[in-house]
Amino acid sequence: QVQLVESGGGSVQAGGSLRLSCAAFGYTYTMYCMGWFRQAPGKEREGVASIDSVGSTFYADSVKGRFTISQDNAKNTLYLQMNSLKAEDTAMYYCAAKHSPPCVGTWWNYWGQGTQVTVSS
Repeated sequence: QVQLVESGGGSVQAGGSLRLSCAAFGYTYTMYCMGWFRQAPGKEREGVASIDSVGSTFYADSVKGRFTISQDNAKNTLYLQMNSLKAEDTAMYYCAAKHSPPCVGTWWNYWGQGTQVTVSS
């Protein structure tokens, strides 16, 4: 079992920055992929960024150049640095973990509870 706990969400003006964190607990060594997803009201959950066990990253086109995913294996923590935020980035952001590749798609083994990000224009 793996537990994921997100933090770092909040309200920010357009153009601002936030850094999300996801602390992982349990059998984290079994995870091949870690990722961030988001879901806005009335919309489907979408992948934002992911990283695999060798550090390869994937980004949704909508966040490329603005968001950076990283992980600190010593702290079992995943991060999402979000810069140049836009109103359309407003959503609940979820951390997720997966046992095996590919590190894309929405079928993942473990999910956090989410942290809200609100960007005002």
